[in-house]
Amino acid sequence: MALEQSELDRVAGLDAEQRFDYMIHRVVETGEVWILTDAHGSVMLNTDDEDCVPVWPDLEYAEQWATGEWSDCEAMPITLKQWNHRWTPGLEEDGFAVVVFPLPGSGGEEDGLVVWPEELDMMLTREVKRSRKR
Repeated sequence: MALEQSELDRVAGLDAEQRFDYMIHRVVETGEVWILTDAHGSVMLNTDDEDCVPVWPDLEYAEQWATGEWSDCEAMPITLKQWNHRWTPGLEEDGFAVVVFPLPGSGGEEDGLVVWPEELDMMLTREVKRSRKR
C-alpha cells in the first residue's frame, strides 16, 4: 500500500531516533525491511568507523535514495523472517553495521542511527512480541 505524501512529509520531519522508532513499528506492521541493491548486491554506506547497510521501512523511502549516483539502484524488500534468520547473522559475521532510515540529501549516515544488526533484530523482536499482546 503506497504511503500518502502527507505521511512521507510528516515522517521526513522526524529526527533520527524518532525515525528509528517509526521504522521498528512500521517493519513489524508490514513484515518488510527495504534495502537498495545494484549489480554488486546491497548498497553500502561508510561512516568514519563502520561499513553500513542502509535500511528503510517502506519502498517510497528507499526509492528517495535511488537518485543521482544511486539512480541505477533498485529498492528490494526483505521479509522480517529473512532479516532475522539470514541478514542479521550474515551482517554480524561480516562486521557490518546498519544505518536505520537515513534521509536523502542529509549526508546519509549522520542522519540515520547506526546500530549493530543484533540490536536492530532485538528491537524488532521486542516489538513483534508487544504487538501480539495488543
